[in-house]
Amino acid sequence: MHNSTGGEKLLSRAMLAVIAAQFLSAFGDNALLFATLAVLKQQVYPDWSQPVLQMVFVATYIILAPFVGQLADSFAKGRVMMFANGLKLLGALTICFGFNPFIGYALVGIGAAAYSPAKYGILGEITGGETLVKANGLMESSTIAAILLGSIAGGVLADWNLTGALVACVLAYGLAVAANVLIPKLAAARAGQSWHPLHMSRSFFRACRELWRDGETRFSLVGTSLFWGAGVTLRFLLVLWVPVALGITDNKTPTLLNAMVAIGIVFGAGAAAKLVTLKTVGRCMPAGVLIGVAVVCFALQHTAAGAYGLLIVIGMLGGFFVVPLNALLQMRGKESVGAGNAIAVQNLGENGAMLLMLGLYSLAVKLGAPPVATGVGFGALFALAIAVLWGWQLAQKRSGKRAG
Repeated sequence: MHNSTGGEKLLSRAMLAVIAAQFLSAFGDNALLFATLAVLKQQVYPDWSQPVLQMVFVATYIILAPFVGQLADSFAKGRVMMFANGLKLLGALTICFGFNPFIGYALVGIGAAAYSPAKYGILGEITGGETLVKANGLMESSTIAAILLGSIAGGVLADWNLTGALVACVLAYGLAVAANVLIPKLAAARAGQSWHPLHMSRSFFRACRELWRDGETRFSLVGTSLFWGAGVTLRFLLVLWVPVALGITDNKTPTLLNAMVAIGIVFGAGAAAKLVTLKTVGRCMPAGVLIGVAVVCFALQHTAAGAYGLLIVIGMLGGFFVVPLNALLQMRGKESVGAGNAIAVQNLGENGAMLLMLGLYSLAVKLGAPPVATGVGFGALFALAIAVLWGWQLAQKRSGKRAG
């Protein structure tokens, strides 16, 4: 059995295996989303059911949050990732064979909920120190490349052959399971914990309280929750915005626009790895405010070129904003409640934000709110929320210096 390898070089065998497994899993996730949206269109589900599909996925994260962090810390994280990808494979097969798409997507959500604490928590076990920010940048870059290719593949294949698109998702998850086998078996971070549901829930909520009391981890939790809640809502907004603003009704264009965000995040994550350290995390905050401003400008666009360009900018700002916050939480969480528990707490916050924002968006669609006006309001509120968070962080730093 291998021990934690905090001093190991960045591109070790373990890191390469993690990146390969993550790429294939994220590719499957994004291809499956757009393929399943095409299934809903084919089966004539109402427009408001599209964000509900993602809400079913998000709900699994929230329900399982008290348990998946301990799962990640109680076993070798590479094996947990393999088990989780197996559940995703089962969900994709469920949709592929014509069963209820909401049930199949819920199974994928269960797998994703178990997968997330392990995939991020393992970074702190195979890298260490300032290398952790670089490892997060590499993880985010590979994930976004997978989002880029998976989104395009899902939309293009769904227009060409819906069954072919679903089969591609099944193959991606199967290859992800195979890649997980190549991850060295590291020692469990916190073996021997109680598996009684009540004890696990109490332990999880103790971790929530501990992370929330710490000013830096609280700052990270709120920032990443706002970012991912906004990101998933923007993805669904695009699906209804494209026909109204650009007059295009295919499955491919929304996926290509999502791909522009992915391209931008790759560059933003790379810039964050070079320009931001754990001691200078506050440098990412202006980018967060500018995300909201860019979304407002995007919603007012009526040309494809302008939309593509602004989404690349939004992605760059997003990558620069979220990568340092993730690294901060992983390091501080590993030192306090365990990396797996820290990521599980983060997932609860992020998915709670997603559920709230998707619920409001689904309600807006059902009430007939125009996509353009919805986008403008959404961007303005996001910019305001990040500005408030930034001010809160600065006030905490000033009060800490006075107390010192």
